[in-house]
Amino acid sequence: MKRATRILACFVLLMTASISTSTLAANKAILVLDASGSMMGQIAGKAKITVAREVIGGILADWNPQTELGLIAYGHRKKGDCSDIEQLIPVGTVDQSGFKRAVNGLQPKGKTPLSAAVKQAAEKLKYTEERATVILVSDGKETCSMDPCQLARDLEKSGVDFTVHVVGFDVSEKKEVAQLRCLAKNTGGKYLPARNASSLKDALTTAVKQVAAPPPPKAKPKPVKVDANAPGKLRTRAIMVKGGEFVGGTNFTVYTEKLDEFGEPKRKRVNYSG
Repeated sequence: MKRATRILACFVLLMTASISTSTLAANKAILVLDASGSMMGQIAGKAKITVAREVIGGILADWNPQTELGLIAYGHRKKGDCSDIEQLIPVGTVDQSGFKRAVNGLQPKGKTPLSAAVKQAAEKLKYTEERATVILVSDGKETCSMDPCQLARDLEKSGVDFTVHVVGFDVSEKKEVAQLRCLAKNTGGKYLPARNASSLKDALTTAVKQVAAPPPPKAKPKPVKVDANAPGKLRTRAIMVKGGEFVGGTNFTVYTEKLDEFGEPKRKRVNYSG
């Protein structure tokens, strides 16, 4: 009896550890930070990159240790180079001091290859295999050759549960806003405008909360409607391909589909035939 109890206890512990690990693994994100030349523009006497550094530092101080985070920046090393994208911190447990050093070391210089940076972040998060969230902070539109809207559609289609939340920092041009909003909308994410340090903090806080939020429940399948007046005879045949030869020795089972007491589809076999 004691041995059985120990086995049961070990099983419960293993199951708990497994659930805990899967929960932690689901809370992963990469912050894609715009460090292009326009981030040297000023807001209330401060460079936008300086405002971003301070806000990110404040958010990291209250970071949930169960949420893993990585950092990718673009436009900080070369002028006019659309390939200037760098993963500064891989996805993992947040080291606040290391993260701050990486952000504080960015010196805005170049272009805005935001689409390629988001794509790289998605790949680092293995978005085709597991839930993945990207938080993009940008102060302007794509200035390289990719289309953010199309990229978002492609990533959403091939991803397991892929989302981009976009923070438009000091973005006022309608076309630029529309482009950033499209990137978020096409992946089921949020577009969060920010005009100053306070609203940037609010926007990033909202985006971070979304990372830890549980995924929305899957829609219940619609029950199949059965036409009671349909003809009572059903003839079935099996062929390998359209227009191909008849395949013998095939069995067919026919069911009716009704709803159970919980409103879920429930099948009942009515006929079986070879």
